[in-house]
Amino acid sequence: MGLLRNIFGPSKEEIWVQLEQEINATLIKKKNFFDDSKVVLEHKNWTIILDVFHRSTGKSSTPYTRMRCAYINKDDFRFTIYPEGLFTDLAKYFGMQDIEIEDKIFDDTFVLKSKNPDKIRALFKDKNIKNDFLALANLSQFQVKVQDDEGFWGQSFPDGVDELYLEVVGIIKDVEKLKIMFKLFAEIMDRLCEIGSAYETRPEINLK
Repeated sequence: MGLLRNIFGPSKEEIWVQLEQEINATLIKKKNFFDDSKVVLEHKNWTIILDVFHRSTGKSSTPYTRMRCAYINKDDFRFTIYPEGLFTDLAKYFGMQDIEIEDKIFDDTFVLKSKNPDKIRALFKDKNIKNDFLALANLSQFQVKVQDDEGFWGQSFPDGVDELYLEVVGIIKDVEKLKIMFKLFAEIMDRLCEIGSAYETRPEINLK
């Protein structure tokens, strides 16, 4: 065990125990083979959940770190945010949407998509949210979005309930990055209330 730790570093479980202690969250350990551990943080009336899932690529599967928070969406405001990539310029040439917020560093780093450009600009008037995104920009295939459910294989949500969702390829074992992810979610939820896009009421759903 000591040799493996020297080669691969601390395990996900060790990192999550440290995270639990540092942000006053709750680590819920896996109960069986089909289950997985998760870190849960209560922020006001919202529950922010960190876990890992695997997506099949045919002959193998790829692990993803994800974070989720269900909430009552007040005005159907949804968005998708991810870092600029190799093919972004080509996609823009063919008409891909990319909303700018008049911050050159941020606009050069991220692609912002939404049917409500004014709302997404209002969201990013919060400097803390912008700084947290920039601190996470180098994560592999990192994206944050608001979605109305978890797809065919996931949970269905009650009417009016959406999910703030973050996904990163791989198992993140950097405590500071994980702390920023939790901080980012708490700040986004607070900001969504400030701009009239979320209620602080607890949603009638428990994410699995």
